[in-house]
Amino acid sequence: MLSESQSKKIVDFVLELCAKHSSKKHPAQAEVSITGSNVATSRFANNEVTQNQAPDITTVALRVLQDQRQVRLETLDLSDKGLTKLVESAFEAVKLLDRDEQILPLPSKSKKDKDDKLPVRYDKATASETAADRAQKIGEIISLAKASNLSAAGVYCTGANFEAIGNSNGLFNYYRESSCECSLTISKDGITSWAKAHAPKALDIKVKDMTERVIAKTIKAQNPESLPPGKYMAILERAAVLDLLCQLWWDFSATSHIDKLSCLLDKVGQKVFGDNVTIYDDVCHPLQCGSPFDGEGQARMSLPLVQRGVLTGLVHSRQSAAKMQAKSTGHALPQPTGYGEMPANIVVEGGTSTIQDMLSLVQGKDVAVLLTRVWYVREVDPATKLITGMTRDGTFLVQNGAIVRPIKNLRFNISLLDLLNNVIAMGPSLRTAGEEGQPAVVPMMLVRDFNFTEGTRF
Repeated sequence: MLSESQSKKIVDFVLELCAKHSSKKHPAQAEVSITGSNVATSRFANNEVTQNQAPDITTVALRVLQDQRQVRLETLDLSDKGLTKLVESAFEAVKLLDRDEQILPLPSKSKKDKDDKLPVRYDKATASETAADRAQKIGEIISLAKASNLSAAGVYCTGANFEAIGNSNGLFNYYRESSCECSLTISKDGITSWAKAHAPKALDIKVKDMTERVIAKTIKAQNPESLPPGKYMAILERAAVLDLLCQLWWDFSATSHIDKLSCLLDKVGQKVFGDNVTIYDDVCHPLQCGSPFDGEGQARMSLPLVQRGVLTGLVHSRQSAAKMQAKSTGHALPQPTGYGEMPANIVVEGGTSTIQDMLSLVQGKDVAVLLTRVWYVREVDPATKLITGMTRDGTFLVQNGAIVRPIKNLRFNISLLDLLNNVIAMGPSLRTAGEEGQPAVVPMMLVRDFNFTEGTRF
């Protein structure tokens, strides 16, 4: 892990080398990005620790702009010789590329480089956890599983990462945060349940509570029965909500609208979802994580994307903002890229309903399916945001206000536009980790007309 001063030293060294390739006839600009991580992963399966990895990787990326051409190259070699080679290779490569009249000059130092509202997300204790510390946590999981005659598998990760960026216009930013992630699967006789958590501080992940919850669900999920395909009410746990809705995030990027690929095309200012749906992007949210600056070092703005069902805004990079006569919101991905920008700190506003409240809304002839998670989610039709996927790791039938029995997994086809117009109730929003997208702050949801198209044998 490089400190801020160590990162600045590398940035200045590379920029100094780049300056030698700039002339009045061929002026050049350069941007240096450094990313590093020492997040270590301990894995376990069949109630035994199976692997421990502790990589410490730092990457230096150099972006060069010269004669309306640009190139981006990377290296893992941080020696003077390695960085010199990176600079020489970049200036050779940039000559080979086509001119692009739409390339913007590099930005200057942002007026808002630091936000006082940004929570501290670096915890020294989490960043310095050892393999023995992680093994102790895994030991707690395995002991609980063995006591119930069950099998535990998963990963437990701790460490820290950092980002630094500087350019030849004097911009420099540095950010670091710690992280802890626990993914846990408990199985018995081929029936599984699962949970996953991610937080900047290891103390915020309650491994014992998480394990006991998954064990109870695994036992409850034994001997599942088939349910005929059809449209049912569905109670989506937070991980299921995240892994469905993360398919929608890029549709809020301005580039997806410029390229006419967004399912929300030409709908800014229009009602697109139900009245109870509000979504915003907020790097300063107390439950969010991530850098306060984007891939070009510009400060990330916090902004609403959907307010009470109305599409109110898009996220912009400087490039998309120039094309749409808008202001950059500081959401650029590292440039150059065809994807442009992406919301990185999604918060879906929740409600006040508990799981018991949602169960109590399923009465009479109605039945509902309770989903722990979804997996293998793929897009079928980008225009309607029709996606397909499977349920997994704990699927249950709900009748007359109660969970009545486990059911076999189901395939579904669902439009996310329809889904967010069919939300009946929501629980509080919490930081949630899934397998399809990065963690976000989302609520549990009760929705109507969730379209299950096929059953499975398991």
